[in-house]
Amino acid sequence: MLRKDRWRLTLVAVVVIAALASVFPIKGRINLGLDLKGGAHIVLQAKGTEENPLTGDSVERLLAVLRNRVDQYGVSEPLIQREGQDRVIVDLPGVENPEQALELIGKTALLEFRQVVQATSALPPRAQRENYDSDEEYQAAVSRWNKVKTDRDDLESRLRSEASSEAGAVVGSDEAGRIYLLGPVYVGGKDLKDAKATYDNLGRPVVSLEFNDDGAKLFDSATAENVGSQIAIVLDGMVVSAPVVQERISGGAAQISGRFTPEEARNLAIMLRAGALPVPVEVLENRSVGPTLGADSINSGLKAGLIGCALVILFMLLYYRILGIAADIALSVTILILFALLISFKATLTLPGIAGIILTIGMAVDGNILIFERIKEEYRDGKTPFASLDSGFKKAFKTILDANVTTLIAAAVLYYFGSGPIRGFALTLAFGIVASVFSAVLVTRVLLQVMVSHNSIPSLARRK
Repeated sequence: MLRKDRWRLTLVAVVVIAALASVFPIKGRINLGLDLKGGAHIVLQAKGTEENPLTGDSVERLLAVLRNRVDQYGVSEPLIQREGQDRVIVDLPGVENPEQALELIGKTALLEFRQVVQATSALPPRAQRENYDSDEEYQAAVSRWNKVKTDRDDLESRLRSEASSEAGAVVGSDEAGRIYLLGPVYVGGKDLKDAKATYDNLGRPVVSLEFNDDGAKLFDSATAENVGSQIAIVLDGMVVSAPVVQERISGGAAQISGRFTPEEARNLAIMLRAGALPVPVEVLENRSVGPTLGADSINSGLKAGLIGCALVILFMLLYYRILGIAADIALSVTILILFALLISFKATLTLPGIAGIILTIGMAVDGNILIFERIKEEYRDGKTPFASLDSGFKKAFKTILDANVTTLIAAAVLYYFGSGPIRGFALTLAFGIVASVFSAVLVTRVLLQVMVSHNSIPSLARRK
């Protein structure tokens, strides 16, 4: 065996060992798409307002914010695409709770720090009869509650009237039922640099905020002006909390505390980091895609793949006999490398992707057939077995390369302009082409070199 042949053998051995290490154990290593794994399918419709009309640019910004939120949520290979002028389709493979996903991607998450001008008290719970000894005491409690509510409603009406007459003033409420008359915005979400879920001194989940330079200056000024007063933290028009400023806060850091669970704090931090949706959205469809169809598809795909692979192996053995063994081993290496590439690049396998794998199985032996026929031609012309191998590979290589490069270009175009499962098919096809060319040009050649060296191919070796 020549020195360059030993290098080829070493390269093939390294690639095969690396592929084996990447693939096995295969369970759980391949990302499955929505059609195979199940998940959430959500259709949103963008809604324009008078202040913020719906435009092509606003829908594009909506797509960008949704992608950012979904990426930070940790969903692998989501599909987020525009449908028509004002609709967006969001497919989230593996998401078992579509309501939770919708909570994350559907909220506007407009953050504001506003001055608290005035606020009502929280409405106390209604009187319950079982808590009183007599009807008279219960009726008296009901009367007191009604008076509190009437006073509160009157104050709310007055606050709303004042808000309508003052520029920049709005009315907001919190979960406890307090009504706030809010002044101008001190700091907004656009001045936010980072947000992350943490815990306060009592171990409660909170969201820690960090402002950029402009936001830090504005927040410093706002806290300096409101020492001893409240500043409301408003999210999507709801007052999350309204702490009293104890001292001037410099450095551009703040904290949102509330009755958060760790998951709620994490999702809120994600929404704040990703920014607010540029336009409101309405949920048109929100459904779960079960994995049952995916399991059936996987089983059908595996069955089709095994049958196709068995037929190809059988054909090569019957037609090319001992040369077919080399082709079948090269086919096995092709499939191994294909799965290794899918796992290494964290590609998502979809139903069209399975079709791409089966197509690759059929294409994988094309190069070998071309090589074998060229070798036979060279051998019939009177060359030695080694010379026939060398010359046959050189003549077949250019044809193999040209044919696969054009298919690779088509796969690249399909991947660029396609989306979702179509991109999965294009990616699988591209990986299959790379693997099949490697196997045909290197694996098959090394195997044939070894066979000829050991006189394992009588039809070629007898004239050595």
